[in-house]
Amino acid sequence: MIRRILKNVGLYEGDAPDASVQLERDGWARLDGVFSAGEVATMKAEIDAVFDAMPPERSRDDKNEFRYEMVNRSAACQGALAHRRILEVVEPLLGEDCHVIANTAWRNPPEFGGSVWHTDAGPHVPRPEGVPWDDRIPYPVFAVATHFLLADCTVADGPTEVVPGSHRSGRLVPYEKLKTEPLAYEGRQPVLLEGSAGDVLLFVSDIWHRGHAAEGGRGRYFLQVHYGRRDIAQRLRTTDVANQLSPEAIERATTNRERELVGLHPPFFYDG
Repeated sequence: MIRRILKNVGLYEGDAPDASVQLERDGWARLDGVFSAGEVATMKAEIDAVFDAMPPERSRDDKNEFRYEMVNRSAACQGALAHRRILEVVEPLLGEDCHVIANTAWRNPPEFGGSVWHTDAGPHVPRPEGVPWDDRIPYPVFAVATHFLLADCTVADGPTEVVPGSHRSGRLVPYEKLKTEPLAYEGRQPVLLEGSAGDVLLFVSDIWHRGHAAEGGRGRYFLQVHYGRRDIAQRLRTTDVANQLSPEAIERATTNRERELVGLHPPFFYDG
């Protein structure tokens, strides 16, 4: 666990919620009943309105299933991401000044086909196989994904599936195992993150995970909020839209590397 000392990072030695401890140790946790039925209904109504008003975004094959930057488009979604039950879990891991780096609404269809095993970011402390993490050192967490469930999510609906402890591996999912069923790490088997409307599911960015294929259910409906340390850049909008450059600086950056150096990055996971 960490805490901010002015704007630096130090060890946090006080009591932390069980969910924070579980996130650091296992890479995932679930908070039951965070949002009431009324709060869920309000978020769904505002998200549905955004889907109706905004065209599909980016160039992904599943672009009809999501809408970005919900904090900018929905007052209910903005209010939800500040819920104290969530912040009291992520702040001991990310710092009291953590912020939202991405915020996307998802409506996966009943025929949701799942995804390959992957990590969202990291590994943040890469290591070769066979080099264990020293448990005397708190495991550093840089970003936490959360799913605010807006509908019940069972195995039939295609929930997210995580491999407990794999965030501590220091490695990406082995390429030859991207489509393995099931994938394990140090003998620990995958866990399906099922839940009820109003629950919040959390997992660290570098845990091995995937969307499990739906099995005849109703699909998934959730608000995804990624919380990151203060020093992790926000990705709500792509850098060609939101940057800190003058028009002249943009014009002078003519190669891909020059554009990256001044902060003009191509979209990737969090932003596209």
